[in-house]
Amino acid sequence: MTRPIHSSALLAVAYAALIVYASLYPFDWHHPQGLWSLALLNLPWPRWWGGFDVVANLLGYMPLGALVFAAAMHPGRNRWAAVAVAVVLSSLLSLAMELTQNDLPTRAPSALDWALNSAGAGLGALLAALIDATGLPHRWRSIRERWLVAGSASATALLVLWPVGLLFPMPVPLALGQVWPHVADAAAALGAWAEGVPWAASWAAALAQVDLAPSPLSLLAEATLTAFGLLAPCMLVFTVTRPGWRRVALVLGAATLGLTATTLSTALNFGPQHALAWLTPSTLPAFGVAILVASAVAGVSRRTAAALGLVVVTALLALSAQAPADPYFAESLQAWEQGRFIRFHGLAQWVGWLWPFALLVHLLSRAGARVEGRL
Repeated sequence: MTRPIHSSALLAVAYAALIVYASLYPFDWHHPQGLWSLALLNLPWPRWWGGFDVVANLLGYMPLGALVFAAAMHPGRNRWAAVAVAVVLSSLLSLAMELTQNDLPTRAPSALDWALNSAGAGLGALLAALIDATGLPHRWRSIRERWLVAGSASATALLVLWPVGLLFPMPVPLALGQVWPHVADAAAALGAWAEGVPWAASWAAALAQVDLAPSPLSLLAEATLTAFGLLAPCMLVFTVTRPGWRRVALVLGAATLGLTATTLSTALNFGPQHALAWLTPSTLPAFGVAILVASAVAGVSRRTAAALGLVVVTALLALSAQAPADPYFAESLQAWEQGRFIRFHGLAQWVGWLWPFALLVHLLSRAGARVEGRL
């Protein structure tokens, strides 16, 4: 019998993917040494470094070390062996990123970054080992077994990633999955390319007739979109919990988390004095309606919750496609110390784009399960 995948393994993979994105952005490839030159293996030691870079490289890999330790640690495995696995894998990822940065003219690979990343992963793994030695993970596992059903790793990972996606500024609170502006840009670029190709001229004419510009939403549409944005994680929770009062408690927890993440995002992007600027006349009523609706259906089966979730996420994506892009986005990027944090914006943006689609996959698997016990 195969061992089930734990949420820590999925989160470790997701965090590693975010590190790859942050390390290689903006993907402007150049090969000054040649693809297979041995000079690529030479990581220089920087002549100077700033305090922010040291702290960022050290702290950035701590969560990865902790997550890899948690994924590697299971009954019967030595705790120090799990620490070693976490440090080695994290260090190899950092080395690969630093070597790859040789092909990115806007990035500066260095041996110091590799050392700091490896040290950060080691600190994260040791901290996780210390926590494991106290027995807290076992107590947490006991609590999780009372609150969540078996096979909830993917749902737990999605729940952890949900507030990360909310950190990117959105035109409407909780409106994840807004990929429409980028689809419109891609369609415009395709139309411009097709104009110069004789056999594709008809495509260019068809694309030119399509109105891709989203129109402003009414207050009712904004409220509906925000309500669906909160109902989506609630339905996700319902697919891995048993009917009862725990679901209502988790609904209130999701609402609190959504409020906190959105407030933090607004404060980071537009300043602490504007932390509550996202509160509009339609926002709080939308939260209240979503809480009432989720509480009203808290008694449905897990399969029914998955089916309801599919409806909610589909409506969320449909309404998000109609919302205009955030007009303050460019200004917020400049405010973050001349774009120093642009890669972190990009990470949150990708999570916000992909989270509803990952949720659709999870809900489809839950709704299609034949045996209720598997839900």
